[in-house]
Amino acid sequence: MSKLHLIGGEKGGVGKSLVARVLAQYLIDHERPFIGFDTDQSHGALLRFYADFAAPVAIDRYESLDLIIEAAVAEPDRRVLVDLAAQTHPFLMRWMEDSALLDMTDELGIGLTYWHVMDSGQDAVDLLRQLLDRFGGRLPLVLVLNEIRGDRFDLLEASGQRARAEALGAQILPIRHLQDTAMQKIDGHSSSFWSAVNNKDKGPHNLGLLERQRVKIWLNRTYQELAKLPV
Repeated sequence: MSKLHLIGGEKGGVGKSLVARVLAQYLIDHERPFIGFDTDQSHGALLRFYADFAAPVAIDRYESLDLIIEAAVAEPDRRVLVDLAAQTHPFLMRWMEDSALLDMTDELGIGLTYWHVMDSGQDAVDLLRQLLDRFGGRLPLVLVLNEIRGDRFDLLEASGQRARAEALGAQILPIRHLQDTAMQKIDGHSSSFWSAVNNKDKGPHNLGLLERQRVKIWLNRTYQELAKLPV
C-alpha cells in the first residue's frame, strides 16, 4: 500500500516544514524511497533542503494536486510527503471533499495520514478542534507536539481535544526541544540533517563537536518515536 503523508497545521510558524524535513531524512536514512511535494514554491523546505527528492505543487489548482495521488498510485512502494504551507488548508479540504478522496483511499491502495503540527498556543488547539469536528475519525491523524515552539501543552490537555483525538485513533509524535543556535546554523546553511551531523569543518557558522552530538541525539530520539508510527 502506498503511504501518503500530508504535513499541515494551517498556522504559520508551528514547525510544519521541520517535520517534513525530519520525515524526509528518516526515509533517506532507512533507505525507503519517497517523493516530496512542496506547496510553498518560493521558500519551500523540501525544495530547499531535499531538492533531489522534491517537486513544487500548486495548492489552488486541482490538476496540480491530482499529481500527488497519481504519484502515490504509480509506485506503491514509494512514500509521498506533502509539506503544506500556512493558509493552504481551505484549498486542500475543498480538493479532498470534491474528489471524495477519503472514500477512495482503500480502492486506490493508499494509506493516508495527516500530520497536524502544533505549538503550545490556543490557535493550534482551535485548529485541531475544527479538524476533528470536520472529519471525526475518518482522517487518520498524527498530532505532532513540537516542543521547539513551546514545551508546555497545558492548553491542549485542558481543552480535552487531545483525549478526543486519541479516542478517534490519533497517534502522538513529540518533537523534543533542540538548541536554538544549532537549528539556526543548520537552517542558515540550508543543510540536511545528515550534512549537519557529518560536516566536521570548523568555522563560526558550522556546528561544533558537541552541537553535532546534540543534533544527532535529538534526531535519534525523534526516529525512535517515528518508528512507532505508520511511516
